[in-house]
Amino acid sequence: MDILRPALININGRIYRRNVIKEDQYEDEEEEEFSYMEESELVDEPCDNHPIEQTDKGYRCAIDVPSILYKYIIGKKGETRRRLEADTKTSIDIPKQGLEGQIVVIGSQKAAVSSAVTRIEVLVESFRRKQPFTHFLSFALSHPQIQEGFLRFKEEVLKNCSKDNGVDESIFQNPAKLHLTVGTLVLLNDMEVTKACEQLQQCEDIIKKITGVGLPLEVTGIEYMNDDPAMVDVLYAKVNAKDGSDKLQQVAEQLVENFVSAGLMVREWDRVKLHGTVMNTLFRKHPSAEDNGGPGKQNRESFDARNILKTFGSYYFGEFSLNTVQLSQRYSTDCTGYYTSASCITFS
Repeated sequence: MDILRPALININGRIYRRNVIKEDQYEDEEEEEFSYMEESELVDEPCDNHPIEQTDKGYRCAIDVPSILYKYIIGKKGETRRRLEADTKTSIDIPKQGLEGQIVVIGSQKAAVSSAVTRIEVLVESFRRKQPFTHFLSFALSHPQIQEGFLRFKEEVLKNCSKDNGVDESIFQNPAKLHLTVGTLVLLNDMEVTKACEQLQQCEDIIKKITGVGLPLEVTGIEYMNDDPAMVDVLYAKVNAKDGSDKLQQVAEQLVENFVSAGLMVREWDRVKLHGTVMNTLFRKHPSAEDNGGPGKQNRESFDARNILKTFGSYYFGEFSLNTVQLSQRYSTDCTGYYTSASCITFS
């Protein structure tokens, strides 16, 4: 890391500097220390999301933190918590590992409690970003007509392009899982999942104003995600509104903006990149997977998509009316192969 250009984190409109200490803490992870970008070590930061209560002995503030993140606040042998307590002159009470609850900060000065809470917020936000996403917002493409079109596409590609480098049946999407990804979320406990479900329900009226009772879409053409068509990892179908409008993009942008504003999603791009994956090398069943660390840990093997793009570049998968948005759990599927939906809104 360039010490003159440290990584910055934006939390509730405030900017924080992240300083990395090269010291092993959690297996291969590094401990990270954070500081508010002011000369003073102790600042009276307003805790808008975490009200500070006055008590007989001073001040108290309770913070909801998923239990999976406790270890990053405690640190190796409790070192991080002790340093936070010493620096801010507060006492930090953390529930036992595995038990969901609140982290409670107690101090004799309001500014001290505020400073401790701010530092905990930054720690939580940084290490949250290291967690793999658990849920995703999507538009389902598993309409029968689209599934049939996809299966025809798969059959024809395997018939005409199976000899191309890296092309095999295992890298095709499961037709029951066809979807347009809108955004990903890291939801680390039941409370956060419930909050996200409620947030999605609040989006229903916003979406209806854009789409009406449904949005007719057509799935036509394929595209790839990198610069070299001979070395492709992801191939996706293109989806557009039949009337030529940008209503699909508008809905996606409104959803992401709503979830980002609620602190449930991190915006990765200036514009949502909608894509319906039809082929992905992450799906590949490699015969030597066990020798490379097990399934999902082997090196990705790209495939040559030049013939596929030339032959099927304008392939017609079908059309349908989009009328649902789903919040689904990653990897979790029901007996039919569909992703398990945590919440869903319908605008038909």
